[in-house]
Amino acid sequence: MTHKIILDTDPGIDDAMAIFTAFAHPEIELLGLTTTFGNVSVEQATTNALQLVEMAGVDVPVAKGVATPWVKPLSDFPDFVHGKDGFGNINLPAPKGAPVSQSAAEFIVEQVMSQPGEVTLVAVGPLGNLATALKLEPQIAEKVKRVVIMGGVIAADGNVSPVAEANILSDPHAADKVMAASWEVVIVGLDVTHQVVLSNALFNQIRDENPKVGAFMHQAAQFYISFYSSVRDIDGCYGHDVSAVAYVVDPDIFTVESGEVCVATDGVAIGQTIMSRFGIPYPLPFWQDRPKQKACMGVDDQRLVALFRDAMTSDFWSK
Repeated sequence: MTHKIILDTDPGIDDAMAIFTAFAHPEIELLGLTTTFGNVSVEQATTNALQLVEMAGVDVPVAKGVATPWVKPLSDFPDFVHGKDGFGNINLPAPKGAPVSQSAAEFIVEQVMSQPGEVTLVAVGPLGNLATALKLEPQIAEKVKRVVIMGGVIAADGNVSPVAEANILSDPHAADKVMAASWEVVIVGLDVTHQVVLSNALFNQIRDENPKVGAFMHQAAQFYISFYSSVRDIDGCYGHDVSAVAYVVDPDIFTVESGEVCVATDGVAIGQTIMSRFGIPYPLPFWQDRPKQKACMGVDDQRLVALFRDAMTSDFWSK
């Protein structure tokens, strides 16, 4: 089975892992990359997406998206996590190509409306492009196959506050619009991604067995691993964004719960993804008239790591 996806991204070291997996996985047809601010500015994210396309030698369009959040001020970019260039300060040469003339939202709308029921949106950054596409053409909520996001946290601890995950906090108003829409959303958040550790030994293997992008991926990962080893007691880095791609091709890796989701848009809990998952009719009205969405709560981490390893060391990279 082939899955048609649009990957909405803010590359980002872990975004590069997800993008390369989408390039190489035999069950994915990548329709395009749409870019957003997040780990870096949207200008840098677009440059980075073009660099990854050219590095891999694939023909995948890149559409530039939103530069700022819907309402809240733009936060500082986390260069201590991804480097100023988004790739651990490798400072790659400028890409030769350019993004398409359409905006990210326009590209999403065109692809979804022209292929009803076939396109999965995989969003691994802040959700401004998806919210903008909904505003531009509300019917995409009925035409898309599903929306899979790397973002949020339901029951575990956050990574930018005790309750918030970075992608959702970056644009909570857009995230709330995405959760409230009538499409199917699958949240692949920190509840599961903090269980998926990618080791240095794995990146050594990728470097040695992937002649096209292995050396780059290994080098960029060192910056990411250094950050995580300084803040979390792990030997490696988390497989955040690649987990969302993995859900598309092998959802059985995960266990899920469902419920209506609201995103806190101000105050001490800003950015929190709050799922009503206990079947209790609460007196507060916030979750009423919202669709039930899904959240991944458990993961077979070894299967997910193997999926990433196999994609990154496959024959695809020898072509």
